[in-house]
Amino acid sequence: MMHVYLLAAPQGGAGGGGGMPQLIMMGAIILVFWLFMIRPQAKKAKEQKKFIENLQKGDKIVTIAGIHGTVNKINEDNTLQLETSPGSYIKIEKSAISSEWTAALNKALAGSTATETK
Repeated sequence: MMHVYLLAAPQGGAGGGGGMPQLIMMGAIILVFWLFMIRPQAKKAKEQKKFIENLQKGDKIVTIAGIHGTVNKINEDNTLQLETSPGSYIKIEKSAISSEWTAALNKALAGSTATETK
C-alpha cells in the first residue's frame, strides 16, 4: 500500500509568523537600493544645479558633447553664449554643461599653470 502525504500550511492561526522575515528582507532591499542608487543620484543632481547657477562670464567649461569653450554671456532663457575659439560663438543650453568634465578640465589647467610657475 502506498501513502501520499501533502504538505500544506496548517489551518488557523498556528503558522502566522512566517511572513515577518520576508517583510524584513524586503525592507532591507529597499534600504540598500535607496542608499546606493537614489541618494547618490539626488546628490549629484543637486551639485549639478548648484554648479550651473554659479556659472559666470569667463568660466572655462566642457559640454556633455565634449565641446570646450569659455562662457561669454549668460542669457535669461537658460542658455548661454559659449566662445569656442576667438571670435567663434555658439548658443547652448545650461543643462548641456558637464560639471565633472569641467572640473577635470579646470583641475588640469590649474595643474599645468602650477608646474609652469615653478
